[in-house]
Parts: sequence; structure tokens; C-alpha cells
Amino acid sequence: MRETAEDVVLAVNWALLGYVLVLDLIMLLLVLAGGRRVSASRRWQGAEGHRELFASPLTPGVSVLVPAHDEEAGVLDMLSATLGLRYPLLEVVLVDDGSTDRTFELVAARYGLREVTPRWTADVAVEGEVLSVHQATTGDPLTVVRKVSVGRRSDALNVALNVARHPLVCMVDADSLLEPDALLQVARPFVEDPDNVVASGGVIRTVNSALTDRGTVVEPRLSRNWLVRIQAVEYLRSFLLGRTSWADANALLVISGAFGLFRRDLVVEVGGLDALSLAEDAELVVTLQEHLRRAGRPHRVVFVPEPVCWTEVPETWQVLGRQRKRWSHGLGQLLWKHKRMIGNPRYGAIGLLALPFFLVFECLGPVVEVVGLGSVVLSAVLGLLSPGTALVMLGLSLALGTLLSTATIAIEEFSYHRYGRARDVLALLAAGVLENIGFRQFHSWVRLRGLVAAITRQKPVWTAMPRTGFTTAPEEPAVPVPA
Repeated sequence: MRETAEDVVLAVNWALLGYVLVLDLIMLLLVLAGGRRVSASRRWQGAEGHRELFASPLTPGVSVLVPAHDEEAGVLDMLSATLGLRYPLLEVVLVDDGSTDRTFELVAARYGLREVTPRWTADVAVEGEVLSVHQATTGDPLTVVRKVSVGRRSDALNVALNVARHPLVCMVDADSLLEPDALLQVARPFVEDPDNVVASGGVIRTVNSALTDRGTVVEPRLSRNWLVRIQAVEYLRSFLLGRTSWADANALLVISGAFGLFRRDLVVEVGGLDALSLAEDAELVVTLQEHLRRAGRPHRVVFVPEPVCWTEVPETWQVLGRQRKRWSHGLGQLLWKHKRMIGNPRYGAIGLLALPFFLVFECLGPVVEVVGLGSVVLSAVLGLLSPGTALVMLGLSLALGTLLSTATIAIEEFSYHRYGRARDVLALLAAGVLENIGFRQFHSWVRLRGLVAAITRQKPVWTAMPRTGFTTAPEEPAVPVPA
């Protein structure tokens, strides 16, 4: 009987390990495919095209929508960067979503805000009452809306949609900085294929500890915080390489809420962002594709690996845990809402590839990883699994996870070389190893809690992340002028 039990436990443990290895192998293939696409993109000389795009009268105007709740630490830098973007026709709509700090006061003082009668351009449903609408008197194309917060980012974005005037809308978080040409680059697919492109997104990178000057990242630097360093590796893998591969397969499921460009008419057509979703970025992308597929209208969702949005990430385990639990809860909501699309050939690669992958590996992944780790440890403790076999299992998982992170960092270094200091690259490599020891297990646990929240239909709660602001580069000392 004991031998049978040992055989069953061993089979279960190897099956669970196989699941983890298959997930890592798929991610490695996505990273390598994404790396090939990034390399090809880098070889294409398109700088001249950006100049033509800037000068062309056919380049569509963009409304940048910025939800802000208690963002005094970085809101002025963010606005400076956004209003300074190199783009021919641009406006910024900042929604002060019930801030309790000096967010509005700082913006009002910097841009000389005056209250105006709002001109609504759409009628998307919103829950929070709009208190007032203001415009800058400094000549900047800035509109600020003050509203009562209902605790959901999507409600603030829907208010911004009702004020926006341009045919494209770019959704940017208030703790993020866009590079000067980022909007030109991410808007290019709309100019090249205006009939089919409905959304495009760019790369998200961690800004913590990077040196900035008036909203511009002048020197990317890695934080000394190892939790931030691990997230830097994670963001490179997910945003730069993973989404590049999904987009090439016409199966892109997520455009980050921190940096996404959409056709405004279509967003309004589907009723704006889902007010109850905790994954409103992915929810909007899937809703648009479902809506257009059902109507038989051609469409493309594009990922552009060059433009970068620098964003602040959590620096404590507690804040990270709340963020990732919310993301997992939102993924569960999304998969349940769009369950009829899963495995359905009517929805193309989204239905046959992306949604099944996210169900099996992203949604159910934390269940398997938590149960699998607990099973291996418990089996070793009870003597049902030899310590040597347990170490082999854990070692295989660690080795493949480390290989995945190392490949990601190598592709980033050879393609973009954003981090100029050798110690930053070495720190990234070390973080790629440490990600698999502690971080991955913690991440699985909080994702499991988010999944339980989704299954039990708990009330969605959007928790704001504490901001530390951007690291400002020291000013150059003034050079005395000879008399």
C-alpha cells in the first residue's frame, strides 16, 4: 500500500512539475520569438517616417487621458512630459478623481487653471459626480476635470472620454512618463492602416530610481530595491517580448492601461470601460475584438516594441501583493465575462490561442504552483519523496526559470542597451535568478487569493498605490560669466 501511495504522489508531483516546465518553456519560446521581432524592428530604419508623420496633415489628433488620485508626488513631472510630447495635434485630459492631497492645487498653480462650462463630446455612463471642469490659461492644451471618486480608475477614464475631442485616445497613468517620440511611434500603425488598426500599445519599463529632468528620463537606473529589480525583469519579459509575440500571432489580449492608444469612436461604441472590471485594460481590448468579430468588421490590435512609457512600480511586498491580487481578480472577471470566446474558432487566434493560454496558465497557474510546491515539500517531509528527487524537481524549475530571465535580459541588452552601467545589467541578471526564489512563490500565493476573490464574486476593490515620485537629476552648476 505504501509503495502505491508513493507511486501516486510521485506521479502527481512530476505532473505538477511538468506543468510548470511547460509554462516556462512556452514563455521562453514567446521571448525568443519576440526577440527576433524586436531585432527585425531595430534593423528597420524608420526615423525619417516619424518626421513625416509629425508633419503630415493626415496624422490623427490624440487626447491623452490621465486618471489621477492623490498623485501630488509626480503629477507635475508627468504633465510636463506629456504636454512636451512631439506630436502635431495633442490635448491632455486630467481627471482629478477625488484626490485628498494637493494634486489639483499643484496643477492649478502651475497651469493657471480657470473653470469653464464643459463641452461633452460623448455620453458614456459614469457614476462619480463631475464637480467642475477647468482649462489651462498658459496656452497648454490641458483640461482638468474634478469628480467624486467611486474608487475605480475606469470611471475616471470614462469621464475623460466624455470630454476628449480627438479621434484617438491614449490612456496613461499619472505615475508614468512617456518618452518624447513615444506617441508618434505608437500612433504610426493608425496612419499606415487606418481602416483596420483599432488599438496599439508600447513598452512599459520601471522608472523607480531613474534620473529625470522635468518629466524626461535622462538616465535609466535600476533601483537598489531588489523587489523593484525583479519587477524590471518581469516587465521586460511581459511587455517587451511576450506581447510582441502575441501581437504577431494576431492574438494580443492586453494593452497596458499605463500606455495604450485606441480609436475613440469604438471605445464609445462599446460603452467605454467596464466600470466593475479590475482589469479594465485587458477587458477593453477583448471587448473591442469580440464586438468587431461578431459584427464581421476587420480589425487589428498592434504592439510597437520601440516606444517606452516609464512607470513607477511597488517597492514593498504589501503594496505589490495588493496590486497583483487585484490583477488576478480582474483576470478571473475577464475570463468569466468572455467565457463564450474561449476555444471558439469564431474569434480567431484570440479564442483559440490567447484566451485558452490565459485560462490554463495565467488563471489556473497559481493553483498548480501553490499546490505543487506544497505537495513536493510535504512529500519530502513525510518521506514519500526522497530529498534528492525533491531537489531535482525544484532545481529543474529554477534552472528553466533562470534561463527564461537570462534570455530576456540578453535580448534587451543587445537590442536596446537602455541600462548603460554594467552593474545594472549584472543586477538584472541576479534579479532574474532571485525571481524564482521567493518572489515567484509569493506571486503565486497572492494571485491565488485574487482568483478566489473572482470565483466567490467578491466586490471589486481598486486600491491606489503609494507614490514616491521621480528621482530628479541634479542641476548643472551655473557657469560664471566673465565681467
